[in-house]
Amino acid sequence: MNNIYFIGINGIGMSGLAKIMKLKGYEVSGADLSRNYVTEELESLGIKIYGEHVAKNIEGVDLVVASSAIKQENPEIQRAKELGIKIIKRGELLSLLMNKEKGIAVAGTHGKTTTSSMLGSLLLDIDPTIVVGGILPEIGSNARCGKAEIFIAEADESDNSFLHLTPEISIITNIEADHLENHGSLENIKKSFKQFMDQTKKEILVCDDCQESLDLIKNRENIKTYSIKKLNSDIIATDIRIIDSKTKFKVTIDGELFGEFELSIPGNHNIQNALPVIYLAKKYGIKKEIIAEKLLKFKGAKRRYDILHSDKIRIIDDYAHHPTEIKATIQGAKTIEKNKTVAIFQPHRYSRVKFLLNEFKGSFEGVDEVILMPVYSAGEKNEFGVTLEKLKEKIGHKHCRIIEKNEEIEKLVVGEKGAATFLFMGAGSISTLAHTIADNIGRIGNEVI
Repeated sequence: MNNIYFIGINGIGMSGLAKIMKLKGYEVSGADLSRNYVTEELESLGIKIYGEHVAKNIEGVDLVVASSAIKQENPEIQRAKELGIKIIKRGELLSLLMNKEKGIAVAGTHGKTTTSSMLGSLLLDIDPTIVVGGILPEIGSNARCGKAEIFIAEADESDNSFLHLTPEISIITNIEADHLENHGSLENIKKSFKQFMDQTKKEILVCDDCQESLDLIKNRENIKTYSIKKLNSDIIATDIRIIDSKTKFKVTIDGELFGEFELSIPGNHNIQNALPVIYLAKKYGIKKEIIAEKLLKFKGAKRRYDILHSDKIRIIDDYAHHPTEIKATIQGAKTIEKNKTVAIFQPHRYSRVKFLLNEFKGSFEGVDEVILMPVYSAGEKNEFGVTLEKLKEKIGHKHCRIIEKNEEIEKLVVGEKGAATFLFMGAGSISTLAHTIADNIGRIGNEVI
């Protein structure tokens, strides 16, 4: 096997593995209908990327890796079957790489990218391999190929691909109902996480603040719990306070005070994300002073409270699209944003809006205004009866309105007369809009504000 073809190569998970395989000496190519911020990096490595899915693309290929979003009708899939070329999912390829190494897998409904990125940045000095679901500023990419045996990666529960993994260490940030179009119920999700825990070889770090996770750790001996609420956890944060827009807290590990740390990224959820990272950095011999320095410098992965423009108008790009993520992002924003705050939200997939509709009630509490944009379908047809009017009604914010055109969103932001923060939230194309508006404001300068 020498020539590997990725269908959906520009996806954040797929592109990271494509890069790793190229750096390991394989011939790599792939196709994707859209270009994004990872495309140029892949091409600079010599990876050929086609802009359309056609059968002839895979002539001479030894292995096909397909994104979970790719349908069986895809012409490249069909041609690979005709030629007898092996087809695997992204999660299977990740397992072939990680399971040979000392894998550290970060799983959970929310917080995977931030936690794995934070861990990667703190362990950079020991040269790990890293594959994460966002751009990590410290490496300028979503992946790096290290010389150490340590392999840090996100473990994706959305399609159960994390069940291919057998890591030495796993982190469970939380468990919640999501991707119900695949799982069907919360109980099925918990069964999958239980199996993932069973497959972890050495140690499992579990957030003690999530009841659904705690239901799965009874009678297990290889558990370390972490918490910002419970003083009887193995790893705890105490004396939490906000000073000059920074979050300070003390960390106790196994009953002994380890030290005081500081985060530049806001929100209690990010303190939770930091606790297993601090523990593992200590475990791998990183000095306390270095841990503290790198934590303070950590600005988050791309699209995790990513500040695109900061003046009287602040533009924040954030991946939050699940109601719990939205609440956490707004809670964090309230600790540092002092002016009017407007959430501009692009719902993600009709199926997820349908299954999570009731959860959106009150999810935007804390912002001054909510703007709803059309649903980012990700290729889905609206077979679920989803409308923005129903979502608006369920959200229940007294200052919520629908704006369907990007041009109108830009007019709203650029025309703001006072100081304001605009939170662009969603997992779809809204990030491109946020960047476009931030770039335009940057070129125009203070005339618009």
